[in-house]
Amino acid sequence: MRFDPWNPEFVAHPYDVYRALRDHDPVSFFEPTGQWLVARHADVNTLLRDRRLGRSYLHVASHEEFGRQAEPEFQEPFWRVIRAGMLDVEPPVHTRLRRLVSKAFTPRMVESLRPRVRAIATGLAEEFAERGGGDLLAEVAEPLPVTVIAEMLGVPEADRHLLRPWSADICGMYELNPSDEVQHTAVRAAAEFSGYLRELARARRDRPGDDMISALAQVVDEGDRLTEDELIGTCVLLLNAGHEATVNVTGNGWWSLFRNPGELDRLRADPGLLPTAVEELMRWDTPLQMFERWVLEDVEIGGVRIPRGVEVALLFGSANRDPEVFDDPDRLDVSRADNPHISFGAGIHFCLGAPLARVELVESFGALLRAAPKVELAEEPAWKPNYIIRGLESLKVAV
Repeated sequence: MRFDPWNPEFVAHPYDVYRALRDHDPVSFFEPTGQWLVARHADVNTLLRDRRLGRSYLHVASHEEFGRQAEPEFQEPFWRVIRAGMLDVEPPVHTRLRRLVSKAFTPRMVESLRPRVRAIATGLAEEFAERGGGDLLAEVAEPLPVTVIAEMLGVPEADRHLLRPWSADICGMYELNPSDEVQHTAVRAAAEFSGYLRELARARRDRPGDDMISALAQVVDEGDRLTEDELIGTCVLLLNAGHEATVNVTGNGWWSLFRNPGELDRLRADPGLLPTAVEELMRWDTPLQMFERWVLEDVEIGGVRIPRGVEVALLFGSANRDPEVFDDPDRLDVSRADNPHISFGAGIHFCLGAPLARVELVESFGALLRAAPKVELAEEPAWKPNYIIRGLESLKVAV
């Protein structure tokens, strides 16, 4: 098998291909997308921190100067939202946006949320166990992070059912060469979500509450520190990043444990292993398999010159299985202590919500282990067709 992100067999198990890339072709050109694939941990880690690369090039060049065509006009609502958030901008705009939001995600602030996260996780797990199981993804993995980030943002409970579909549809645009249908769906979702947030932010600006949208809406009134578009883009990013990865770590993680029953037994016997287990599950089968960066200045990677104006595809899934960094990398070890995985990224775009994700994951796995210590797989799951944001369609289990 070769690198083929549209092949279901590759999506289900890309790790043999990654091994071959690391061993024989660690920096290689992938013609179908015009990207350079980077497979080794050292290279990926270095490039994530290299300021000669960026999530965007529009702060230094036009589309034409980079030999690119501007996006079709129908995509304007999507890119207006995405490019107003901090993930797809570079300093100094990125620095300003991250500073405004980062206070809500300090380790101390996040730790203060743990009792609430634990209460939500416990309630979901106990109800799930009482029903005798079901779809662990839909009934446990998804509601927890959506509820937490919705409460932080201040989205009314009656509207929270809208968030997950909007987020999933928007994230479809991040896949490689998305179809016309996926593109139009993402644009529609971005327009609907931004319209909803615009109305909510304006209402909170006049009648603020104790939530992040209210706090950011006041910053809009303080001059040019935060525009309304930036507020909306930030909130969309917080929702998407705040739960898409967490949902998929949970689903992928439980599927990994079911495939490694000895490690699941270790967790059942010693819940104190949960913090290291969560890190290991993120490493062993990360939901974010690829992270893309634009080359803003010529760089050399592993002896290969990559010219300005092209895109590199950093293979997180491969880097996290690199034997140069991880001992016996294809073995799942819930007690692995030395674990410098890069599932949260690195450099200035390191995941702002990493502390919250860790709390949610530890509490989610712990709650289900307590409520359903003998939970078992009911049917083998299928992977979604997506490669970049990789997760299961569902995960049916029995209690």
